[in-house]
Amino acid sequence: MDVTPLIPKERQVIESYGPRGFRVSGVTHAGAVIVTPQAVHPWNAAAWPDITIDSFAPIFDAGVEILLIGSGRRMLMLAPTLRQALRSRGIVADVMDTGAACRTYAILLAEERRVAAALLPVV
Repeated sequence: MDVTPLIPKERQVIESYGPRGFRVSGVTHAGAVIVTPQAVHPWNAAAWPDITIDSFAPIFDAGVEILLIGSGRRMLMLAPTLRQALRSRGIVADVMDTGAACRTYAILLAEERRVAAALLPVV
């Protein structure tokens, strides 16, 4: 039985991740990225302390309701002010390690949810 989620071809699919970056829909991206179903953007947050509300700008006009934040090798806590700032824009943030964020993104994408993933490489 094939349990691979069925994802429409025009969607951005995270294929792999590692210490240098990500492979999304056949294209390699160095460093941190923000992935929406329609596009991949470089993420200007090189490390956890660099994250600001402005660093999430690529998702603000993308109709995203769920933001998965991949914090690298291990899960970290998102500052309450950032969580509230996202919430005020109608976006629910969920932080997890980057591997879990990539897997969860695939599941939610297959369910046609309005999801994005902001991903730090696994270092």
